[in-house]
Amino acid sequence: MADKLITPEFRAAYAGLFRATAPKENPNGAKKYSIRAAFPPEADIKDLKAACAQVAADKWGKNVPKTMRSPFRFNEELDNPIPGIGGDWVVMTFSANEDRRPGVVDATVQDIIDESEVYSGAWFRAQVRPYAYDQAGNKGIAFGLENVQKTRDDDALGSGRIPASKVFESFGSPIAASSAGALFD
Repeated sequence: MADKLITPEFRAAYAGLFRATAPKENPNGAKKYSIRAAFPPEADIKDLKAACAQVAADKWGKNVPKTMRSPFRFNEELDNPIPGIGGDWVVMTFSANEDRRPGVVDATVQDIIDESEVYSGAWFRAQVRPYAYDQAGNKGIAFGLENVQKTRDDDALGSGRIPASKVFESFGSPIAASSAGALFD
C-alpha cells in the first residue's frame, strides 16, 4: 500500500490552507492546516477505505478496536452538517501540523497565492497520508494532509463568500490617477 494517496475530486468546506488555526472546541490546542472534503455519493473512495483497513491492521493486527473512530462520516451524521450538499455525501477532514503547511496548486499545477481562490464550494483533490492513532483513550484512523490541487470553481457552500472575480464582469479600463484627481479640483 502506498503511504500517500491522491483522493478523488471533492468539494471543499472550511478550508484553512494558508493559516494554521486551533480547533474551535480547544482554542489553546495545537494549530493545524485543514480542509473538510465532501465526496459526492458516486465518488470512488475505495482506495481511501482500503488504506484505512491496512493502517488499522498494521497498528492493531487482529485486535482492531470495535470503538475505533472512522474518518468517514455521512453529512447527515455530522453535528454541523455542511449546508448545500446532500446528507449522503461522505465527509472527511484532512489536516497537517502547523510546521507542515500543505502545497496548494491550481488545475494547471501553478501555486495558488491568492487565498480567495480557495473557498468552500470549490472542487479539489488532495494528497493524503493515512495513520492510526491511540491517544488518551481515543483510537482511530485519520489522514494527514500533504498537498492540495484545486480542480475547478463552483457555487460557494453555506455562508461562504463568492470571490469578487466570479461576481463582476469587466467594466472597462480604470480611471487614470491624473483624471481622477481632476474630479476633485
